Amino acid sequence: MLVDGKIFLGVSDRAEYLALRFGNRHGLITGATGTGKTVTLQVLAEGFSQAGVPVFAADIKGDLSGIGKMGVAQDWQNARAQEIGFGDYRSEIFPVIFWDLFGRQGHPIRATISEMGPLLLSRMLELNDTQEGVLNIAFKLADDEGLLLLDLKDLRALLVEVQGRGKEISARYGNVSAASIGAIQRALLVLEQQGAESFFGERALEIADLMRTDRDGRGMVSILAADELMRSPRLYATFLLWMLSELFEELPEVGDVDQPRLVFFFDEAHLLFDDAPKALVDKVEQVVRLVRSKGVGVYFVTQNPVDVPETVLAQLGNRVQHALRAYTPREQKAVRVAAETFRPNPAFSTEEAITQLGIGEALVSVLEDKGVPSIVGRTMIRPPSAQVGPLLPDERRSIIARSPVAGLYDTPIDRDSAFEALARKARQRQDEAEHAAEPRPRRASNRQTPAEAAMNSLARTVANQVGRALVRGILGSLRRGR
Repeated sequence: MLVDGKIFLGVSDRAEYLALRFGNRHGLITGATGTGKTVTLQVLAEGFSQAGVPVFAADIKGDLSGIGKMGVAQDWQNARAQEIGFGDYRSEIFPVIFWDLFGRQGHPIRATISEMGPLLLSRMLELNDTQEGVLNIAFKLADDEGLLLLDLKDLRALLVEVQGRGKEISARYGNVSAASIGAIQRALLVLEQQGAESFFGERALEIADLMRTDRDGRGMVSILAADELMRSPRLYATFLLWMLSELFEELPEVGDVDQPRLVFFFDEAHLLFDDAPKALVDKVEQVVRLVRSKGVGVYFVTQNPVDVPETVLAQLGNRVQHALRAYTPREQKAVRVAAETFRPNPAFSTEEAITQLGIGEALVSVLEDKGVPSIVGRTMIRPPSAQVGPLLPDERRSIIARSPVAGLYDTPIDRDSAFEALARKARQRQDEAEHAAEPRPRRASNRQTPAEAAMNSLARTVANQVGRALVRGILGSLRRGR
């Protein structure tokens, strides 16, 4: 059943495979709770890893962590393998790196405020258009004046600076109201209470650390512990969107490849699009459409296909549809939408089959020769080879201690940035005010001395060079090293 260059998914009236050369054409895994989506995700992650493709996946319930432990086949796994004639079935273990925004169940993942950018940060803070405009002005000021925004204290200091120079900044960039500044500061406080303070800062994540392979050539499976993160769904969705934008901005074009350079699983994908403005959805569609030329495959995992906008849905060529319920008008619409996205099979009604699928059974359609979707097949999904279910805490800690990135991200770095620069500036203003209040000889001329002129010219040059060096991508995130 196992074939080079393909991932074995299961058996319908034939063996169903996902060709690796179409793995970067993206995909969709849908189905109601408890129908087998997580097992399907694990099967795909194992297949990509075995082929040497690194994988990144969010682990919502902790179940995916078992991929890092040698499997011991349960009765249902052996029965499924026998039922589909999977004679090659055997237990395996896969190389894993655990990550956690909060640093409790994996290595910390951090990004700087500058790298996140105003667009994604506004989404995370749930700002309105006016407040987003003010945040854009604050970022523009930081870019122009060479202020490095690394963490939340840098951003707070910047907002205080913007408010203190409100009249000057409004004249240069546009109106900045105290009310908008206050609203942003309150939203930052809420974000901090959700645990985001541990996310913003350094050392920032290097994309190369998500694209590792082990000594046997298997792709490392990066698993993000997301059970706690899911309590802040907007933070979760915006963080994954930032990661996707980083992949797009940082990786070079590779065109058509024999297999993806990385596969990215976006679980609970509906959170990305819930209440998202059209402008953001358009940018997400653009990133999804273009990132495949970087060799990245994006797989959205959600309950209903209607959770994903049609413009994005159209980019997802590989489909695995588990059972859906059809009790309400919305659920009935979801069934129809799901059925219409498949290439029909004359042997059965796709719409009827969606409501009749058993646990671990799915409708599968993947891209074949010339990128044409295959006829949908009612498929029994193969059992995973690694452990199904979560690791014990001690087992997770042991893997973290032996990780190839152990020690790289575990200790935060707090270098000189906007907070320190603005604090020095405030002290300088205070010293100047105190000095001005002292009686002193009157200066004969208001003209700058040569030394003063040289210093001011240097300051303007440095600020302008820093501003020109900062280039932001489609989603407003900072492009490193450009």
